[in-house]
Amino acid sequence: MPSGPAIPSAVPSVPPRAAPAAAPSATVLPRPGRVWSQVLAVAIAVGTVPVLEIWWSNTSPGSLVGVGGYLTAAGRVTGLLAAYLLLVLVALMARIPWLEHRVGSDVLSRFHRALGEYTVVLASAHAILIILGYALQDHTNPISETVDVVLDYPDVLMATVALALLIMVGVVSARAVRRKMAYETWHYIHLYVYLAMALAFSHEFAVGTDFAESRRVRIAWSTVHILVAAALIFFRVVVPVHRSLRHKLRVVRVVGEGPGVVSIYLAGRDLSRLGAEPGQFFRWRFLTREQWWQAHPYSLSAAPDRRGLRITVKALGDSSHSLARVKPGTRVWIEGPYGAFTARRAERPRSLLIAGGAGITPIRALYETLPGTGSDVILLYRAGRTQDLVLYRELEGIARRRGFGLYPLIGARQAGHPQADDDPLSHGALTRLVPDLASRDVYICGPPGLTRQATAQLRKAGVPRARIHTEAFDL
Repeated sequence: MPSGPAIPSAVPSVPPRAAPAAAPSATVLPRPGRVWSQVLAVAIAVGTVPVLEIWWSNTSPGSLVGVGGYLTAAGRVTGLLAAYLLLVLVALMARIPWLEHRVGSDVLSRFHRALGEYTVVLASAHAILIILGYALQDHTNPISETVDVVLDYPDVLMATVALALLIMVGVVSARAVRRKMAYETWHYIHLYVYLAMALAFSHEFAVGTDFAESRRVRIAWSTVHILVAAALIFFRVVVPVHRSLRHKLRVVRVVGEGPGVVSIYLAGRDLSRLGAEPGQFFRWRFLTREQWWQAHPYSLSAAPDRRGLRITVKALGDSSHSLARVKPGTRVWIEGPYGAFTARRAERPRSLLIAGGAGITPIRALYETLPGTGSDVILLYRAGRTQDLVLYRELEGIARRRGFGLYPLIGARQAGHPQADDDPLSHGALTRLVPDLASRDVYICGPPGLTRQATAQLRKAGVPRARIHTEAFDL
């Protein structure tokens, strides 16, 4: 494997050159992501209306009698809402291009995480409320009622398994648990959501009062499930297979960039038809004996063109470590491009880029291609040690060629004191380094801790949340 350029022992900053003309800071450019994320939130909320109408139209006044009747009715409502949100969760994971390119993977990830928590709570509430309601109506205790419902009612045992799967996925998705798990383990456990959805669907039709009484409701509910399943299969299976066969990507060379970091250069056919943009990512499947069965998300680390693509990978796990040994000529299958972490998200003509760790890869591609001159674009590169500044020679060359600002921020993170004034990502330090910070768009990519810290400090410095752009690859 050829070695890449060495990182200089004394890393120089590159101050921005004066721009030939002042940028019109009062101009606000349209940002599709902000509008479409609001549209998505409204659409999800509006979708609860027909779900509640299903419950209301199948609820007779005579059933709302006593505490048991009200608890049972509440159990039906929470069950329907949980089933609806489960559909939404799967749709958000379907990688629908309209959502990926307009809303963005980072926003979809936040929606998915928040709605996933609500789904688990509602599904658990459904089970508890139904059991308590039935127990009161049957004048028995909840434990014996649970045994009767699970073992005697059609498909309730399958629904119980579905609930257990949802709770398991919810637990492993918690940040504290997620950080301790290998990506492969987390990803494959997450796929149990599909099984939970199938088991829940069978339960809904077998014992659901809201579906037993209406053929119209059953047809509508089945149609929605079929559409979501079709979108999932089409965009996550059919489209990736078609693109992989059409573009025939192969590894051209592997170059070492630093300790445990390699860049992989790829070539293929008609790559301009991919429509990839700097800042976007693909899910890559390297067809080797070690790698063929898993796909991992990596951002483009250079602007894509018709000649080839490049990713830069840090050895953080078994899979990424083995990529350093991948051979030229290896076939590669792809899913993507995904994400809206691109220049199209900018509201203002000036930008600040903040990168750390593996997050330098999409930032480097943006730094190369963002419009502007001089101080219009400034990059802050956070690293614990000089040798962790991968791709720095390239960044320095871009900075000098385009006149952009480039500042390496080297040193140990202020553990427990993220707001300390000597921390380079504190709001005071950021404002001193970039005085017009509050009037810029900010792109952040790095470890979750850095992203959360930088976002909080940027908000204190007066940057609106809508102009802080992040990227997430978890789904």
